[in-house]
Amino acid sequence: MRTETEILSLIKNVALQDDNIRAAYIEGSRANPEVVKDIFQDYDIVYIVNSTKPFQEDKKWVNRFGEILYMHYPEDNVFYPSDVNNCYGWQLQFTDGNRMDLHVCTKENALANLEIYKIIVDKDGVLPKPPETAVKQYYVKKPQEIEFQCTCSNFWWCTNNVAKGLWRKEIPYAMDVLNYVLRPHLLRLLSWEIGYEHDFSVSTGKSGKYIEKYLSKEKYDLFLKTYPVGNVGALWDAVFEMCGLFQSTAVELSGNMSFAYDHVRAKNCLDFLEHVRQLPADAEGVFLVKKSFV
Repeated sequence: MRTETEILSLIKNVALQDDNIRAAYIEGSRANPEVVKDIFQDYDIVYIVNSTKPFQEDKKWVNRFGEILYMHYPEDNVFYPSDVNNCYGWQLQFTDGNRMDLHVCTKENALANLEIYKIIVDKDGVLPKPPETAVKQYYVKKPQEIEFQCTCSNFWWCTNNVAKGLWRKEIPYAMDVLNYVLRPHLLRLLSWEIGYEHDFSVSTGKSGKYIEKYLSKEKYDLFLKTYPVGNVGALWDAVFEMCGLFQSTAVELSGNMSFAYDHVRAKNCLDFLEHVRQLPADAEGVFLVKKSFV
C-alpha cells in the first residue's frame, strides 16, 4: 500500500507536468490535524484547472494515479446536481488499497468551496493560506434555548409516526422514521451534551461517528441499542431505548444549560407509545374511551 508521502508526491508531480493544472490541494480528513489517521482514509484531491473539458474527454487520464480496482464518476450521476464545466470528478479505488476522490475545478469553483485544506502546488498564488482555526467550524456549536426546545418538540411529536408504522407492521417505514427522523434529533442532543462537557471545542463527526470517544461506556452501549434488527418486536425495543436515552440526556442538558424542558409532553408521548404497543391488531379505535395520561 503506497504511503501518504508517495501519493502526495505523485499528485504534485502530475500538477507540475500539466500546464492546464494551476494548483492542487488536499482537503477532507487528511487535511484535518484532529483526525486520527488510518488505512481507510481516502485522499480528497482538488486540481484547479483552466478548463475541465480535456480531463472529461480523456478517459485514460486517471490511470496515472495507480492501478484501478473500480471507479465511479460522481458528476455523471443523474440523482445529484452537477456543473461539469466547473467541477468534474472521479472516485477511485486502487488495487493497493488506497482510495482517492479526485476533482478538477475552475478557480472560481474551488475558491468558493474551500474549507479545511493543505496546499500541494500553487503556480499562480491563487490559494489563500489556510486559516489555523478552520477546524473549529466542525466543533459542536453551543445551542440556543429555542434550538433545544425545537429539537425536543420535534422528537417527541414524531414518535407517533413510528408508533403507527409499527402497529401497521410497516417495518421499512418505521425503520426510516427511527433512523432518519428521530435519530438526528438524538444525535444533536448527545452532541450538545458532549459539547457542553468539553467547552464546545470538539467535533462529534459525521453521523456522530466520534461520540464513542466522549460518552461513557454505559451511555454508548445504550445508544447502540437504538439500532434494531428488522422485526417489529426489536424495533419497539429500540424505540423505547431511544426515547429513554433522549429523555435522560434532555433532562441533564436542560439542567446544565438552564433550558426549560416539557416533562409532561415527554411523559404523555411515552405513555402513548406504550399504549400503541399494547393495542390489538384488530383495534377499532386508538382509544375506545376518552383518554387522559396526566
